[in-house]
Amino acid sequence: MTDTTLTDTSPTAAPAGSPVEGSNGLLVEVDGKVVPNYAATMVSFDDGDVVKGNVVRIDKDEVLVDIGYKSEGVIPSTELSIRKSVDPADEVELGEEVDALVLTKEDSEGRLVLSKKRARFEKAWRKIEAAAESGEPVEGNVIEVVKGGLILDLGVRGFLPASLVDIRRVHNLDEFIGQTLECKVIELNRSRNNVVLSRRAVLEEERKEVREQILGRLEPGQVVEGKISNIVDFGAFVDLDGIDGLIHISELSWSHVNHPGEVVSIGDTVRIKVLDIDRDRQRISLGLKQTQEDPWQRVISTHRPGDVLEGTVTKVVAFGAFVEILPGVEGLVHISELADHHVESPAEVVEPNSTLNVKILEIDEERRRLSLSIKRVEGQNMPMGDLGQQLEAAEAPVEEPPAAEASEAAASESEAVAEEPAAEQTAEQAEEPEAEAEEPEDSTES
Repeated sequence: MTDTTLTDTSPTAAPAGSPVEGSNGLLVEVDGKVVPNYAATMVSFDDGDVVKGNVVRIDKDEVLVDIGYKSEGVIPSTELSIRKSVDPADEVELGEEVDALVLTKEDSEGRLVLSKKRARFEKAWRKIEAAAESGEPVEGNVIEVVKGGLILDLGVRGFLPASLVDIRRVHNLDEFIGQTLECKVIELNRSRNNVVLSRRAVLEEERKEVREQILGRLEPGQVVEGKISNIVDFGAFVDLDGIDGLIHISELSWSHVNHPGEVVSIGDTVRIKVLDIDRDRQRISLGLKQTQEDPWQRVISTHRPGDVLEGTVTKVVAFGAFVEILPGVEGLVHISELADHHVESPAEVVEPNSTLNVKILEIDEERRRLSLSIKRVEGQNMPMGDLGQQLEAAEAPVEEPPAAEASEAAASESEAVAEEPAAEQTAEQAEEPEAEAEEPEDSTES
């Protein structure tokens, strides 16, 4: 594009005379008469200048703008916006004042050709450069979803990577179409017209201010409301209107918890107690069980050593078994208190989830510990009660009799076996004479 010199082709040349005072040069006095100075109404500009004008006509493929020149300027539809395939009627209105950059004062058809998008581009680029230098955010409307992020209309096309759209991962970028977002400029390259943005930086800065405000008004011991935002193996995070606090798994319930998901779900609104605040690291420790009734107080107020209660075995360990006597209250039955006989392993006597009676041996209020006994309960019906005795009996060595006793026992057995035939023979001999004696009597009678 080559610069051209402005040539005055107005039908009325500037009259020779002196300007009329107070007319801003629009009137001159010639030969004692006051006449209009039409030359003063003509704007002076060069190619590449940005001028102002009013929209006087809107066609399907172009817009006519009056900038005060000898003819209206033409803005082709491709020069209206950085968007693709726009309708001129959607971009401007009749009578609207617009900025336009002069592409050429006179093309091959004698037209003054202007560009609205390039005027906006130049103005926007200066604003973006200033924002990048100062760290101030810029605003832009989301006009496209592309691979890897969003395109914002800043007067120039700004790219917002998907990873920098929000603090948390965004799964559906389409929901941002048409929204006006505030972002920080993190990369700028004029030669490539490349602008990279970050909305996350703005949100984190805002969040930091909110976090400081929240941390300023929170104190340990306060009970507040929040919403479960995330669940992990070691606990649950709670959103406190801009800052997340952690409920450790041990602070979720008075009962034993295997996984936080057993107690809370994402989205639940919960009342929690502030346990501790690390203001330097901006971390908040929370407790859920502290807002619920402490079952340990029931133990202290209603039970004494010697009481017998029904309980459920919750865990079997090498040194004993834990038994829950109330929801959230467990006591330890030491291995020595499991049975009257010697117990090698607690699993010989009890198993998880079995129900049995236990006697309270000791209540340690300060350490919140209970010592229990199973063997001291009279009439205890143990589900695996004789297993230990059976194992002991099976493992006990069998004693062999002394050699002399073994010989005597063998001799006794031999004599017993020998006597049995003799006894049978004597009985048979005793019967035969009787039979012989009876025969002569029969013959005499005959």
